[in-house]
Amino acid sequence: MAVALGFGAFLLLLLLLLLPPPLRAAEPSAEPVAPPETSAAVLARTRRGPAPVTDVAKLCVCDLLVAQCDVNCCCDPDCSAADFSLFTTCSVPVVTGDSRLCSQKAAIYSLDVEANPPERVFKLIDQVNPSIFCIHATNYEQALTFSSPEIPTSDNFDRLLKQFGSATFSAEPESWDMNTDDQNLSDANETYRYQYGVPVQTVDAFLRLPSPVVSSWCSDGNPAGFLVNQATKCIRSVSVEKCDDIQAVSMLFYINSSILAVPKSSQMVNVSVQSIVVQSLNGMRTLLNESDILRLPMILDELCINVVLGVSYHITYTDKGEIIEAAAAFVLGAINKGALSIEQSFEISFTQVNTSPVPLSGNPGYVVGLPVRAGFRPQGSGIIQNTNKYRQLTILQSTSSQDCLAAQGARAPVLFGYNMISGCKLRITAAMKCQPLTQALLDLLKGQSFPEYVASFGNSQAQDVLDWVPITHLYISEQSSCQIPVSLEIEVKWTKYGSLVNPQARIVNVTATITTTALKQLPSGRERTILITSSVVFTDVSSPAEPGYKAWPTINAKLPFDFFFPFV
Repeated sequence: MAVALGFGAFLLLLLLLLLPPPLRAAEPSAEPVAPPETSAAVLARTRRGPAPVTDVAKLCVCDLLVAQCDVNCCCDPDCSAADFSLFTTCSVPVVTGDSRLCSQKAAIYSLDVEANPPERVFKLIDQVNPSIFCIHATNYEQALTFSSPEIPTSDNFDRLLKQFGSATFSAEPESWDMNTDDQNLSDANETYRYQYGVPVQTVDAFLRLPSPVVSSWCSDGNPAGFLVNQATKCIRSVSVEKCDDIQAVSMLFYINSSILAVPKSSQMVNVSVQSIVVQSLNGMRTLLNESDILRLPMILDELCINVVLGVSYHITYTDKGEIIEAAAAFVLGAINKGALSIEQSFEISFTQVNTSPVPLSGNPGYVVGLPVRAGFRPQGSGIIQNTNKYRQLTILQSTSSQDCLAAQGARAPVLFGYNMISGCKLRITAAMKCQPLTQALLDLLKGQSFPEYVASFGNSQAQDVLDWVPITHLYISEQSSCQIPVSLEIEVKWTKYGSLVNPQARIVNVTATITTTALKQLPSGRERTILITSSVVFTDVSSPAEPGYKAWPTINAKLPFDFFFPFV
């Protein structure tokens, strides 16, 4: 009995200890007291995840064409639902931002082939980086971006010198904030200019050069690239009843937008009308004397006249990449009521101011029948060419009299792909001396100025010396006291360069061989007639096409230098 009472008292004492203390009424307080901030909250506040620099929903790495839909590019904003229905796959299915982050947004693109017609599917998800070497949090938001350095000026030079002039300088995040005023000043000091291939900008967009894209029909979204000579032909759908409403057949469509002298500038260059050629229905062309009058399409009886059939732009620029003049030459024609479409041709060329255009013999490869381009290279400069492309590389031209003395100065151009041979006869007397005769025959065979280099391609530029092939000179002579040249043989070796679909002719080697013969002293009163020849031979040294395979990818895995610390 005593043991039971003792055990009950022990349970009662244990319940009293476990009960919570009695509640007291809270005293009124004038100001609410915030709970104390823990160290974890402070760390989370100072070390938060980096903000995304790029909006992956608007990022598209396969969007290469300006204002045009790229094939199988599911993120191209220029593609419509009709374009997506023709896609076979998405070339870039996943678009992400910085791959160094542990967590980031990812844009997923796919095609729903079960839909009719097929349509694009877009999803924006949170992607987790499985790598253990990723950035989870950062205390400096601009650490993952590249900010443009501040350009020193007379106003901020003292401040920049004080901040960065010593051996060490402050790197606090507050000093790294971008200053809007300084950024605008940097943009104002930056000088813009056109570079090769950059679209020529206009007031509204860019200079358009219509061209066929998928089919032969014209697409007005093709931009004209700076210093890129182009020539295109395409078909345009027309109707006589509505020809005056079609913008693409009007002169105003091609000259109404002014060109920017340099990108992102307010200086504009108007497109002037250089010439107007009128083409009749039977193909006869007539140059109009008055080219300053704007001729718009109009309906006359059952014809539509003043329809644009061709446009040729000519752009003049400076060596600083600035456009100073733009002109357009038009070919206007007429269409009858039964015409449903017309063929339009477009061309653009660029010429530097105070220079004359260099004649080309192909673009890029040589064209059969055009002259071979050649020139000289003075010390420390580019290639110097004759302005007359038919006088750059020549051989002796045959005359009806076959007299070498009468043929002096008569030259024939070396045309690519044409094997040629020419010659003349020279009457030698006993009074002729060896040395003057040798020099006279060399001048007869080589001409006044025989070139040193030959262009590899038909459009090789004079400043690109590596695109020019040096001419190798060989001499074949006999053992004699007096050697006179009797023949000049030029061998041009060329190869097919590029793809098998459209191979381009490229010159790889040029050899000029001069053959001499021994001249014996003639008796007094005797004469001798020798034959002087000059020839050109083109040899195709193209090797047969071989299939090419891509190399296996290599894994370039690198670990931090302290990965195995402290064990190694």
